[in-house]
Amino acid sequence: MRDIITIPLTSTDTLIIASDNSGGIGMKAGDRVQVSYETVAYYSFRVAAMECIAAGGVPLSVVLHNFCGDHTWNDLIKGIQKGLAELNLEDIPITGSTESNFPLQQSAIGLVVLGQRSFTKESENVLSANLKFAVIGSPLVGNEVIDQADKVLPLLIFQEISKLEKLMVWPVGSKGILYEINQMFPNKKFTKEMLHTKLDVLKSSGPATCCIIAYEQTQEEKLKKVAAGYYHFITVK
Repeated sequence: MRDIITIPLTSTDTLIIASDNSGGIGMKAGDRVQVSYETVAYYSFRVAAMECIAAGGVPLSVVLHNFCGDHTWNDLIKGIQKGLAELNLEDIPITGSTESNFPLQQSAIGLVVLGQRSFTKESENVLSANLKFAVIGSPLVGNEVIDQADKVLPLLIFQEISKLEKLMVWPVGSKGILYEINQMFPNKKFTKEMLHTKLDVLKSSGPATCCIIAYEQTQEEKLKKVAAGYYHFITVK
């Protein structure tokens, strides 16, 4: 099950609602990870946008819930705009609100991406012997996201992969690769011992720094070409 809500709008279109939140990350003295508010919003936007796109949606609008203070608003918007620019979606409207009555000891934001997709019948992912698996990007969390930015799956590459046919795309969040692959195929129970890869399948992937791809053999060459050095093969036993 994806971290989204789908709402039929018409006989042909569906509304997709995807969200993310961030806490203890920012520029306040009590924050566990010290980064700019532009960076905070950029990575939170990434998560929600990737969930929307992976579900077949095209982002239409962004809603920001800001608990960091009025003075951070412009920097947060810059972070969202950076992500939109990477997806060539600069014209998408951004709205939101700031909690300005009571200051918090730590930074926090919530972010929602609203998207739209052409109506398709929901179907359960089917696991078959013909499927191959890969992780694009690497699982990173906290300061690793900044210190190892060259290992983070770029938004544009994620977007291009999502356009390929005959594959499933699944962003990896804080619960790790193993958890997410079990979400992809709820009728199959995967264990750590069944997944063979150089990556840590239990490690948090923080702000969706990687994604899982389930694909058919015919798509492997195209996938590797688009993913380039971010491609990591997984053997499933």
